[in-house]
Amino acid sequence: MPQNVKTLKALLGDYPNTRALKQGTVSDPGLAFEFADVLIPHNAFKRVVRDLEFDVAELAIATYLTAKAYGKPLVLLPIVVRGKFQHESIVCRAGESLAPADLAGRKVGIRSHSVTTVMWVRGILQNEYGLDLDKVQWVTFEDAHVAEIADSPQCVRAAAGKDMASMLLAGELDAAVLTDAHLQDPRFQFVIPNPAAAALAWYQRHHAVPINHMVVMRQSLLEAEPDLAWRIFRLFVDAKNVASPATDGLDPFPLGVEAMRKGLAFAIQYAAQQGLIPRQYAVDELFSDVTRALST
Repeated sequence: MPQNVKTLKALLGDYPNTRALKQGTVSDPGLAFEFADVLIPHNAFKRVVRDLEFDVAELAIATYLTAKAYGKPLVLLPIVVRGKFQHESIVCRAGESLAPADLAGRKVGIRSHSVTTVMWVRGILQNEYGLDLDKVQWVTFEDAHVAEIADSPQCVRAAAGKDMASMLLAGELDAAVLTDAHLQDPRFQFVIPNPAAAALAWYQRHHAVPINHMVVMRQSLLEAEPDLAWRIFRLFVDAKNVASPATDGLDPFPLGVEAMRKGLAFAIQYAAQQGLIPRQYAVDELFSDVTRALST
């Protein structure tokens, strides 16, 4: 490799809007990326915030917010690589009539107290359906990505070796926050009725898409070479446009602070309400002077 090419150690999932970057279809002649061999990025988020292993990394927004609260030297770039409505993510056993309000006094399984999907689900349950989160017993299965984050008093840890879906089916849990294939399992049903319609109604009220994963840089790298932020940002813009040219419609992968401002404001609000961060930050506080200026 030529000596003037800078290699960045990176963590990034394989999504339609990132694939061109990972495959080298879009590139910067002065940059090379050494992508970690990690199939599911959230499995390496502890390496991002605890070990500062990567120069550039995908990171869940709740993990970034808690990392910021504890002074981790990471800088947020205004790049969303995953956005998803989460109304469908809380399920109960099929055949049970369990509505959001019925979760008070029940046991609800969650992967971890501070993961982003859980933050969004709890925020929706609290703010859209009036659920008192303190009246739910949250059963956790993993530690937080940020080591300093402890489970809340409303949390209890599942026994070692237990599986959330199996516990739900066995009646050891009343509901659980699950994703992906579990949502198609006929043994489960949605707690929020008609979640697709509920998500659309939420979007029409708030004009925001819930943000899951964004991109961060090591603070020391940005301070040493501020121009890298712009070069990395442009690569993500180009990769997104290869996958799907920009439109004026609903965009689950916004780029630039203004495009994601409302989604970030809700993430901050929900994180503060749930005690994951000490106060409700202003959106602009999440970015440095350099990264705040990045725009398409």
